[in-house]
Amino acid sequence: MGGLDPWRLVAFVALAGVTVVTRGFFFLSQRPWRLPHWAERGLQYAPIAALAAVVVPEIVMRDGAVVQTWHDARLYAALAGAWWAFYRGGVLGTIVTGMAVYLPLRLGLGW
Repeated sequence: MGGLDPWRLVAFVALAGVTVVTRGFFFLSQRPWRLPHWAERGLQYAPIAALAAVVVPEIVMRDGAVVQTWHDARLYAALAGAWWAFYRGGVLGTIVTGMAVYLPLRLGLGW
């Protein structure tokens, strides 16, 4: 890594400019700005989609490959947690149920 060459400096300034303009766009407007209905509705599902994108690979993959056996404690813990969340609701109960299934399988059976 050398010094700061002109192209790198131009890239930094351009990225900073784009960031300021896109983040400040809503503040620079003189009138209130409202999202279209379809965008508001789509943003309601964004947290669920992001959570699924992070959690699902952790459950169904190990060492960069899809789990090939049913002897994986994470699969059963995820199913138990999903069951609790669907039928009973509540985040704490979901976590406790998942861990109550995961720990005996992982520590007791070595899955």
